[in-house]
Amino acid sequence: MATDPDARKVPINYEGGTIVMTYGMAKNLFSDDSQYISPEAEDKSVSVKAHTRTRVIGGASTPVSGYSYTFKSWPNLPGGNSSGGEAILMTWDGTDSWWTARLHGSASDLGSFLDKESPRGVLFKTERGTTYGPFVRTNV
Repeated sequence: MATDPDARKVPINYEGGTIVMTYGMAKNLFSDDSQYISPEAEDKSVSVKAHTRTRVIGGASTPVSGYSYTFKSWPNLPGGNSSGGEAILMTWDGTDSWWTARLHGSASDLGSFLDKESPRGVLFKTERGTTYGPFVRTNV
């Protein structure tokens, strides 16, 4: 049984939250070659301070020297099995209907993100029925 690759979910992280939508929806909104569709990994460095470790209560402590390492961090969904996010409806220039996405974070932060990054005029509605937008990047 084949699955439609455009139907898989893609998280788009922005400052203040994440929006989860289908891949096809994201391609249509941002374009096929957008950084949000094919994200790059971000290098993150972690430093661990020197400390002591006690394996058994009352036992001797062992010194552990400090170290650091670097890893690649890929965009991901907010943690927790119950963090489904708020269902929102979205529409934009060039579509003839409303599309469902999941919002993790505030609607205000999503509006700010879309205002800076969306190449098309976007409207979205929250579960409470509040409509936000239109948002569109002015320096296209």
